Amino acid sequence: MTLRTQTRRLHVGPVPVGGGAPIAVQTMANVPTADVPAVLRQIDRAAELGCDLFRVAVPDAQAAEALRALCAKSRLPLIADIHFDHRLALAAIEAGIAALRINPGNIGGADRVRAVVEAACPRRIPIRIGVNGGSLEKPLLAKYGSATPEALVESALGHVRLLEALDYREIKISVKASDIPRTLAAYRLLAERVDYPLHLGLTEAGTALRGTVTSCVALSRLLEDGLGDTLRISLTAPIEQEVRVGVELLRACGLRAPGAWVTSCPTCGRTQVDVQSAAETVSDALEGFYRAHPAAKRLHVAVMGCVVNGPGEAREADLALCGGRGVFALYRRGQALATLPAAEAVEALLRLVAEEAL
Repeated sequence: MTLRTQTRRLHVGPVPVGGGAPIAVQTMANVPTADVPAVLRQIDRAAELGCDLFRVAVPDAQAAEALRALCAKSRLPLIADIHFDHRLALAAIEAGIAALRINPGNIGGADRVRAVVEAACPRRIPIRIGVNGGSLEKPLLAKYGSATPEALVESALGHVRLLEALDYREIKISVKASDIPRTLAAYRLLAERVDYPLHLGLTEAGTALRGTVTSCVALSRLLEDGLGDTLRISLTAPIEQEVRVGVELLRACGLRAPGAWVTSCPTCGRTQVDVQSAAETVSDALEGFYRAHPAAKRLHVAVMGCVVNGPGEAREADLALCGGRGVFALYRRGQALATLPAAEAVEALLRLVAEEAL
């Protein structure tokens, strides 16, 4: 990877952002913020999968009131997403929010921006300026003809100036479009103009498959440029998918500690056992194991479907399952230990992981 661009350091709750800190993965609740139990369940699940920051929409007073309970019980630092009404931002700050996502230019005049800054200042609450191609200001659309990269950056810089005029620099910025070329161009142009931390994302990226592919293509190229301090994989899919993809993207780019190391085959007509179910069960269990035991030795585990590649992978891996006719053979460093039904084989393999890794 290219050396990361050095940006200003700020903190979202206890999580450092920018200045060389690890890139943080973020997701957002897709249930009403006022439904506190439902939001807390999503926060817990996101945290279990490796998420670092969690955002909630605050469209009204009821959602703002719920923030107090959410901030008190959340396992992750919370970011309040607010548009148009500065009073909601003030309520979020009072409730104990860790950061705000607003655009200062759309919450009213200078007095309202000043009120938010004055409330945020004692705790140095970061404000993310989030510019999206689909919600660009009309004057800029008229000037540029569309939401060009230049228009996105000009919008962001206009919002930045409102905060800088009040001597407030706890700022993070995103400039998202829904396609790869504009997103790349906008972030690269912005990085030439500011040293504030950047939140990466491809907005409205799509459903799970398309959104994952396009987001990873775009964000991997920005990460290779050394850009990015936080990121979100925005999908029309469960938030678990967003977190998993974000974590794995950072791992693939060498920007996050490795998790479970599981090799598994794509299966074919020779397979006579449910490799997919076994591999997913093993992967999920090992992710949980390594989150609970971060200092544990990372073992190479293979889950293979037949005798073509299975024995070879069993020799290469620390522990392996090789499929047969409704059973798996369990291997430790190439030595066969037992042949077991699938459920028993998976349990036996996980026990061996715990024995050898701790």
